[in-house]
Amino acid sequence: MPEETGTRGETGTRGETGTDGRTGTDGGTGTRSGTGSGTRGRTGPGGETGTRSELYAELAAVGPYGVHPGHALITMVEPHPGHEYAYNRWYEDDHYYAGAMAMPWMYAGRRWVATRDLQLLRYPEKSAVARPVTAGCYISTYWITDGRYDDHMKWTVAINKRLNRDARVHHARTHVFTAFQDHATTVYRDGAAGPRDFHALDHPYAGLVVEVIDAESVEQRAELLEWLRTRHLPRRLSGSPAAMVTVFRPTPLPGDRMTYVKQVEGVDTRLTLLWFLQTDPRECWEGHFTGLDEQVGESGLGRVELVAPFIPTIPGTDRYVTELRGTP
Repeated sequence: MPEETGTRGETGTRGETGTDGRTGTDGGTGTRSGTGSGTRGRTGPGGETGTRSELYAELAAVGPYGVHPGHALITMVEPHPGHEYAYNRWYEDDHYYAGAMAMPWMYAGRRWVATRDLQLLRYPEKSAVARPVTAGCYISTYWITDGRYDDHMKWTVAINKRLNRDARVHHARTHVFTAFQDHATTVYRDGAAGPRDFHALDHPYAGLVVEVIDAESVEQRAELLEWLRTRHLPRRLSGSPAAMVTVFRPTPLPGDRMTYVKQVEGVDTRLTLLWFLQTDPRECWEGHFTGLDEQVGESGLGRVELVAPFIPTIPGTDRYVTELRGTP
């Protein structure tokens, strides 16, 4: 994607010489500088020093900074039985922010939940992604600025090691499907009208359907992507409650990742589809989301390994926690 220019460019009013630039009131020599002695300087709330604040102005002045979601973190997690409340509060009160949204270049996020009735709608029964297919009560989705994957990964690996060292990681959980992914395409139901993919995690969509498709080879995945983009998805979206589908390709996790997160499977052959719905998936499941596996199978280009519906969580509450499990 081309970098943006104009008032937010490197030489505009927010650039290196503007009022918010490196020599202005918020710049390298101003009251917010890393070398200053004011309350916004290098001394943190716990008295920490050496945060190297002077580097931030330099880093902000270079590299891509568009709004396109070039990459995503998609993480589906199963809290261990008996730890549902503790997990939910840890994730919402700490990890969603300290372990995600506070990081550089991760600019949008949303968390979703599958109550027991939603879990029971999933298919296929024998899934290569979730074993059993009902595993993974929660899924979080995050957008990362296009071209900033490597920069973000350096930060996320380091901060998660720090969080773990500081006992700020909840270990009573299993990562069912966690992967950083590269954006492949977005297909819209209404063409140029309506929210774009970069709005998707902020727009109040009522539901999300996660679909994972495996091809047999790199070459077949390219054919599958083209078929999805030009034929299958436009047909399925027409007249449906889904406003858009974003398609991603998984990337391998770094070798120095946290050990409780397993390496990504299907890096060269898998596609992940996120369907953003304007209605609760329970209200439209039978008419719009059954049979996806049959259509993909009939194309001869891939095999559906997961179709799973979710609804948004309500941040700051424990809504839906009591609805995650079946009746004892």
